Amino acid sequence: MNADTSFKKKPKHKKISSRAKAVVLLSGGLDSATTFYYALSKGYDIFCLSFDYGQRHKKELNCARYLASLNNSKWQLVRISFPWKGSSLLDKRIKLPQSGKKDIPNTYVPSRNIIFLTYAVSYAEVIGADKVFIGVNQIDYSGYPDCRSSFLSAFEAAVNKGTKRGINGKKISILSPLIRKNKKDIINMGSKLGVPFQHTWSCYKGERFLCGKCDSCLIREKGFTAAGIKDPLKR
Repeated sequence: MNADTSFKKKPKHKKISSRAKAVVLLSGGLDSATTFYYALSKGYDIFCLSFDYGQRHKKELNCARYLASLNNSKWQLVRISFPWKGSSLLDKRIKLPQSGKKDIPNTYVPSRNIIFLTYAVSYAEVIGADKVFIGVNQIDYSGYPDCRSSFLSAFEAAVNKGTKRGINGKKISILSPLIRKNKKDIINMGSKLGVPFQHTWSCYKGERFLCGKCDSCLIREKGFTAAGIKDPLKR
């Protein structure tokens, strides 16, 4: 089944200008969508930030755009380039791994989350937001070093020493509500929050259907099976 990216549904959440502002890194994947809906449930005025960085699975951006529109949240797309590549997500000459290996797979994009978070913090400073949400987790994940709580803590500390807001005592918090949840927990959480999973995308190949073989597909399938919920993208 394809991800339906039409814009026919009415927004579920209306912005209220007096709400505290937050930036959400919204890739269009299952985890970032759940994080987005979590932030909405907390009453924040959300500013979504997505990246076109030359990824194979660029179709995920259609999901991000749809989810932001559905919830009447501002959506900003930033186009950046990794001309040196260094990842199978950026270089189609490198074969995607399909074995779920324990070591860091070649889908790792060097310093990706550091770069994304840096943009998000810059955005937060400009709009006056003191929260940045990111949907990483360190339980059911591909082992990327920039998806770990130790990294996020260190990054937050650096941000508040190297930004105008930080040195003026207006700290920016990096929040990762999924960090210690497995995929089953994330899917159950998303289900309770009303995340439309049919409008999320996980497969690294970014083709018409889920390949069911890449690391991201395998982790997604494991989570839905454990949660006892049918993945609406499965044929």
